[in-house]
Amino acid sequence: QVQLVESGGGLVQAGGSLRLSCAASGRTFSSYAMAWFRQAPGKEREFVGVISRSGRVTSYHDSVKGRFTISRDNAKNMVYLQMNSLKPEDTAVYYCTADVNFTGWGTAQVPKPDYWGQGTQVTVSS
Repeated sequence: QVQLVESGGGLVQAGGSLRLSCAASGRTFSSYAMAWFRQAPGKEREFVGVISRSGRVTSYHDSVKGRFTISRDNAKNMVYLQMNSLKPEDTAVYYCTADVNFTGWGTAQVPKPDYWGQGTQVTVSS
């Protein structure tokens, strides 16, 4: 069982920045592609972005390209989501996830997570 714990959510004004962190348990962290998803009230769950096992490759949803950056530190079992130029439309619960088998680099494939964190609320005010 892999446990994922997000932190860093909160209230921020439009145009501001926020960094989310995800701490993972276990000794096999580098075996997983790590992805962020989000869900706003009354809306479907949305893919945000994914980072490869080595951290060398990332892929993002069009709505956050150029504004959000995913990074990871395998030595610390940590994944991060740096969010800049935030918009009210970014308001959602953000989830850290782990995908054991993801191989969709360079395609439109979206991760199918095996493990989910509890989520952290991000609210962007106008």
